[in-house]
Amino acid sequence: MISVVHEDEKARGRASYALTETEHCHVWGVCAEVEGLFGECRRGTYELFGWVPEVSSVSGWVGSRVWLVPEDDACDAWLLVDAESSGQVGTDSRLLTGLDDYEGPPEGYRGRVRVHDGHRWLGSCREFTRIMPPEQVPAPIVLRGLAPSDRLRAALAKGTRRALDLEEAALEIRDGQGEMLTDRLLRTTISAWRPSSCGVGLIDLELDGCRYTPVPEYARSIWERWLAGPPAAVNTWAGLDTRRRGAWHDLVRDRGCRRSHRDRPAGHAYELDGRYVTDEPALYLALGEAANGPGGYFGGCLTALDDCLRGTFGYTAPATLLWRDAATAREHLSHALTPDGQPYNLFTTILETLAGGGVDVTLA
Repeated sequence: MISVVHEDEKARGRASYALTETEHCHVWGVCAEVEGLFGECRRGTYELFGWVPEVSSVSGWVGSRVWLVPEDDACDAWLLVDAESSGQVGTDSRLLTGLDDYEGPPEGYRGRVRVHDGHRWLGSCREFTRIMPPEQVPAPIVLRGLAPSDRLRAALAKGTRRALDLEEAALEIRDGQGEMLTDRLLRTTISAWRPSSCGVGLIDLELDGCRYTPVPEYARSIWERWLAGPPAAVNTWAGLDTRRRGAWHDLVRDRGCRRSHRDRPAGHAYELDGRYVTDEPALYLALGEAANGPGGYFGGCLTALDDCLRGTFGYTAPATLLWRDAATAREHLSHALTPDGQPYNLFTTILETLAGGGVDVTLA
């Protein structure tokens, strides 16, 4: 696991967590330590029969986002997140594991599919089978040293099943500087509580984690970095692989969409450091930092970028952008595939979107 926590950040304040009722925003309690946020999600396994590779090697699939495109045009392609190819089985089949995004494969469809990773076709198979592992009892979420509200104390004193059902709650997470970073939705009940060793009047509150989707373990170091506070310099993410860059951008987006942005006046000159724009997450991380400084957000897809160009995210049209080392993005982003496998030039599309939003781009 790559560690991106720096020594000078250890002196910052600790992150804080608030358990909040989502309907009325009532705070059940606040604490500084949570167990159970991270874990492994339930992954499905696809066996692809009659596999015909279209690239010489697929050993680098770890952490990939791959699209499975049915041969039948009546069915939509679906996305497999954090995919890994575990190798050949027998003479002509391959195992593929990952997390189905949204609904997974079209119901009842098990026919021919072609597989791509957004940039290249990886191969095709004549049919597939999908196997889901048995359900496992998830670890509970424990809020240690929680300062409970009067309403939570009353619910615990009552102790009935209904009183301990929090229904839909949110765990709001602030970084060591006290700024809102992100939240995690919890549909949960209180399963246990006890006095905490963290201090008088505090409790350790245990929540049933059955309906909670954990943060993937590979993102733990990214979260630790952000929980200390936002980065002080651009490109702090540059040494991460594509999967971890995506996890970094998830927090950039969550934080950015919760902050109020002071739009700069029209005519502002922006500068983008393009040295590390070798994949799609890096593209939006670099755009965000060009617009809003270290850890800044300015879109995560073409639709979100277009929204940011319309204002309230630090930008007012018209403006100029000097894109340094643009050749790196041109090399890595010019050959992309839509979910259904149609080729397009992401680099050119980004330039067109920026121009449509009033940005005069100079490539250097």
